[in-house]
Amino acid sequence: MRSTGAWGSTVLAVAALVSGCSSTTEEPPATTGGETTVAIRIAGRTVQPTNGRAEARVGQPIVLKVDSDTADELHVHSDPAHTFAVEPRAGQEFRFTVTVPGQVEVELHEAGKTVTTLQVRP
Repeated sequence: MRSTGAWGSTVLAVAALVSGCSSTTEEPPATTGGETTVAIRIAGRTVQPTNGRAEARVGQPIVLKVDSDTADELHVHSDPAHTFAVEPRAGQEFRFTVTVPGQVEVELHEAGKTVTTLQVRP
């Protein structure tokens, strides 16, 4: 029997690791389809979330689900920009897409608070 030496053992170990990784049953995260949803609750001058973070892809639907006890206005600082009138009621949904990658702030205008920042990827 021929010895492979230390270098040969290393190559075999790396090959075993690589083949082990390729047999995983986990699927990669979806990059198309689906939607990004941000739940927003406004109670008086309190907004949840405040300064939150979310991720989306260019062209992917983004849904803001809002429950509020006061009127206000959501501004989405994207290209194109979006503005949504918030009414004092539960169960409001605002849908939009973003066409340019980058950071997009969603701001509650009257309250003067950033609800979330979307990281929009190509």
